[in-house]
Amino acid sequence: MSENWYKVNNPGEVLSPSLLVYKDRIAFNIDLMIKIAGDADRLVPHVKTHKMAEVIRMQLDAGISKFKCATLAEAELLAEAGAKWVLIAYQLVGPNIPRLQKLKARYPQVHFASLVDSLATAQGLSAQSGNSPVRVFLDINNGMNRSGHPVDGTLADLYQKMAALPNLHLEGLHVYDGHIRESHFEERKAHSNQDFAPVHSLIDQIKEMGLPAPMVIAGGSPTFTVHAKRPGVYCSPGTCLLWDWGYGDRFLDQPFQYAALLATRIISKPSPGIVTIDLGHKAVAAENPIDRRFRILNLEDYEVLSQSEEHGVLRVANWESLRVGDLFYAVPYHICPTVALHETVTVVEKRTALNNWEVRARKRVISI
Repeated sequence: MSENWYKVNNPGEVLSPSLLVYKDRIAFNIDLMIKIAGDADRLVPHVKTHKMAEVIRMQLDAGISKFKCATLAEAELLAEAGAKWVLIAYQLVGPNIPRLQKLKARYPQVHFASLVDSLATAQGLSAQSGNSPVRVFLDINNGMNRSGHPVDGTLADLYQKMAALPNLHLEGLHVYDGHIRESHFEERKAHSNQDFAPVHSLIDQIKEMGLPAPMVIAGGSPTFTVHAKRPGVYCSPGTCLLWDWGYGDRFLDQPFQYAALLATRIISKPSPGIVTIDLGHKAVAAENPIDRRFRILNLEDYEVLSQSEEHGVLRVANWESLRVGDLFYAVPYHICPTVALHETVTVVEKRTALNNWEVRARKRVISI
């Protein structure tokens, strides 16, 4: 791999701050996802990382047919891009329930499903479904404590009651285990196996009740390489499509490539040893400490001193050799919320910055 793979031949065409995506690297990551899963049909990749129609179409062209999303805007984007099977991995409440019905009416050829984690929610969906049956997955909380029904002794009974509701089609189980993030694969695997054991038990109970074997969608990017080894389980990684510094440093068993970088330039040299770049926290995710938001690939010996809305202030060792206008390339620590800060991305192919792609599903509402 070239040490300077990220540098473009036409830097004068690159705005700053902006987000660059490297199409050949996205293609590499898609191929690696399929290789890890063993079959494109086992993948239900999440679109929340990239939110772009062009990336969805690249996955469709590679044979991936099922997708996961978190918002109704992402679900609409998937339908627009040609996806025919979409899981909204969220429990819909309030006005989002009739929004889903409108989306189903607009795209009748698309298999839409959402999550439920309580009998009350399932009953509400059933009552509001009208003549359009609602497809759902039971969301399981096996340790993350963010959403889902806990793995207690009531799960099998709950599943049976949901399966009996009119106008509700219970398709399976959704098990997101984002709390499992050990760096070493064997430790992550052991943790995942321990927390997944009650799910195996639930699957057996569902079959013993005479119900159809549930479709099981498990994990995200951290446990992707664990769940990929479970027969019959569908995997839903997302971050690995673009990858980032946070996951790249932690999960060495997943050799995905950085496929999205931030372009930023020096805009001022306000004091000896200090430079200011145009990378503020309106262009890169800022939920982490100041030294864990971005890593500049083509600058050494620097320290991030502060960041505001449109500025990033660095202490640098080679202050005299740097010039206002110098272009830097930075990899975000967390790519998913970083993408959501950009309306468009610049596509790089063969080291050339070309056209833009719209980050269409960064919106909360597209049309519905």
